[in-house]
Amino acid sequence: MAVTLVNPNGLPQVDVYHQVSVATGSKLIHLAGQVAWDADGKTIGEGDLSAQVEQSYLNVATALAGVGASFADLVKLTVYVVDWTPDRMPELLDGIARASAKLGITPAAPVSLFGIVALHVPEHLVEVEATAILD
Repeated sequence: MAVTLVNPNGLPQVDVYHQVSVATGSKLIHLAGQVAWDADGKTIGEGDLSAQVEQSYLNVATALAGVGASFADLVKLTVYVVDWTPDRMPELLDGIARASAKLGITPAAPVSLFGIVALHVPEHLVEVEATAILD
């Protein structure tokens, strides 16, 4: 396995991700930020953060599969949410849980979450960037 996930002593243990990933592969994969578009470029879940998070994570999985990778190969995720406030965390976690159930995975790579003012089109509420590595 090219990625080892670690929660070092002295750092908080978070349920939905690990604090550190150690990558040892030789092919680094950078995904463009994935949004809630279907294959035809139609926005899924307009106005619904959970639905958009779900679609964005499904799109990350599709992009990874397109190059022979999976969520197990993720080194880092970065999530950008429009008009983020902490009270929206349940919506975010619901979308991740729905995508995880569909994909049969438990995303655990380190993740950073940023609240932002806007994305490239007003109907998009979330964008997910990913970095992965393969042997």
